[in-house]
Amino acid sequence: MFFPSFCKLCNQLLDSQGEKVVCHSCFNQLRHRKSSYCLSCGRFFETFGDPHLCYKCLRKKPEFSLHRSCDFYRGKLKDIILLFKYHKYKVLGEALADYMVKSLAQDPALWWDLEVVVPVPLHKKRIRERGFNQSYELAKCIAEAKGLEILSKVLIKKNNVPPQTSLPAEQRKINNKGAYKVYNSDRIKGRTILLVDDVYTTGATVKECSLVLMKAGAKEVRVVTLAQAY
Repeated sequence: MFFPSFCKLCNQLLDSQGEKVVCHSCFNQLRHRKSSYCLSCGRFFETFGDPHLCYKCLRKKPEFSLHRSCDFYRGKLKDIILLFKYHKYKVLGEALADYMVKSLAQDPALWWDLEVVVPVPLHKKRIRERGFNQSYELAKCIAEAKGLEILSKVLIKKNNVPPQTSLPAEQRKINNKGAYKVYNSDRIKGRTILLVDDVYTTGATVKECSLVLMKAGAKEVRVVTLAQAY
């Protein structure tokens, strides 16, 4: 009553139950991209036909079996991700994870027979700077919603390489090479894994993580992200 909170996006008063940082009205503007997409890498096409493999995946499939994202990295979705990731509003993780689960609920190939959820890790120095790992916050809520086990310390980032967002596309492809490692591989051997990250740009990060997980004995790696750059 004496110290009212306002939406960080539209500046409206947060007076409805459960509203935190961003109002329900702004969250309700988030949409799930309904255009066609690549069945493997998940890249959105501009057309609205049936999903199919893109040219790149026909030539060489990525290290993961499939990737799905909710929408393009733009508009309200981008604004909320930036608040969540860089302004230390960890509380947004639960609502964003709920948006992911609802947006991708009708994709049986993604959810069928999953066993464990693994977040893309941050280096411990980056976690100290940011205060939390945004991918873990999303993964934790997805695992809870789907009744899956979360493995947060099996895949680790051993090298504190520069952030992907600070690099041009060509350097992003090699920046994360050798940066990840699996500890206690027995926990993932023969299991189907859902790898969780926030934004898919070149795919270099999740490809490297998937490669490391597969080499450690995972049966299959599927990937989900909130958004993909275009």
